[in-house]
Amino acid sequence: MISRMLGPRYVQLAKNWIPSLFTWGTVGGVGLVWATDWRLILDYVPYINGKFKKDD
Repeated sequence: MISRMLGPRYVQLAKNWIPSLFTWGTVGGVGLVWATDWRLILDYVPYINGKFKKDD
C-alpha cells in the first residue's frame, strides 16, 4: 500500500538507506550507553545482568 502511494523510486531509495540507518542507529545506541549510566541500561540485558549482582 505504501509503495503504491510513494512510487517505486522512493521504495528503492528507502531500501538503499536501510543499512545506513541500521548502522547509525547502532552507533547511536552504543553512544547512548557510553554517555549515560551504563549499569542502568545494561541491567536489562539478561547475560550481563547476572555478572554484576550486588551483595545486599
